[in-house]
Amino acid sequence: MEINHFNIRVYGLLIDEGRVLVTDEFRLGIYMTKFPGGGLHFGEGTIECLKREFMEELNIGIEVISHYYTTDFFQPTTLLPSQMQLFNIYYLVRAKKPYLFRTTEKINDLPPVDGAQCFRWVKISELKKDAFTFPIDQFIVGKMKQDSRERPCLLP
Repeated sequence: MEINHFNIRVYGLLIDEGRVLVTDEFRLGIYMTKFPGGGLHFGEGTIECLKREFMEELNIGIEVISHYYTTDFFQPTTLLPSQMQLFNIYYLVRAKKPYLFRTTEKINDLPPVDGAQCFRWVKISELKKDAFTFPIDQFIVGKMKQDSRERPCLLP
């Protein structure tokens, strides 16, 4: 199958006290773990997209601190029925405390209903690549762990 479309995704890395917020979701018939964010809508900027996604998913406003990473390798979609080339853009973000969204400590603490979602804090030092569903998120896990060791001031 020929790939002739792009799929642009925008994600926020909300880091607090050495932990990063992750989301567990049930979509397309499977449980998945990823970072909060989602698809860019036509006519929307990447930061506008990320702010919309955080409001939709967590009901919070965020401030974008800085760009963290944009996919710089070829990655096709893996779960969608049509093949597209993925571009993921990650930003470091912050939100006002106290955080008002609910979190859990249990992985996939949600029913197997399409669109169900929950959030967890995970220590960056305890992140595991294979706990994330998508290859680009797995790459980000490795990058965050390396950055937190080499340049701790880079990650808030």
